[in-house]
Amino acid sequence: MKYTNEAAAPSAPPATGVPVGTSNVQWSSGLFDCFDDCGLCCLTCWCPCITFGRVAEIVDRGASSCGTSGALYALLGALTGCQWIYSCTYRQKMRAQFGLADAPCCDCCVHFCCEACALCQEYKELKARGVDPDLGWQMAAAQNAGAAAYPPAPQQMGR
Repeated sequence: MKYTNEAAAPSAPPATGVPVGTSNVQWSSGLFDCFDDCGLCCLTCWCPCITFGRVAEIVDRGASSCGTSGALYALLGALTGCQWIYSCTYRQKMRAQFGLADAPCCDCCVHFCCEACALCQEYKELKARGVDPDLGWQMAAAQNAGAAAYPPAPQQMGR
């Protein structure tokens, strides 16, 4: 029996999006640069649920609303004091979407040690990429139509 290459399977389409494991892009602001924007700093210190909700809505691409995410964050904080566990998952999602470095340390450590600074950094990163979390996902997506500010949504397997 002789094998030939004539009936080779067609090649898969090229991969798109942010490569998995790529995390060498630096954040646009430092973790402790939260004082550069006094309004954001005050909002995040006194009402972190609002900043978190805005970031979560953008990171989830509108799948969750600012109000829902912010309320869940506030509820977790009031009942357990462990809202940082919830918020660190969004930092992980954001880093994966943009290929950001795991700096200055792991995501959960950043949120546990300095929750307000982490939320400010994430918010500022979105703004630096041209996505305004104040607008919410629908308005930000409409404003950036055609712009390459946000990486494409990951493809999901379907039937």
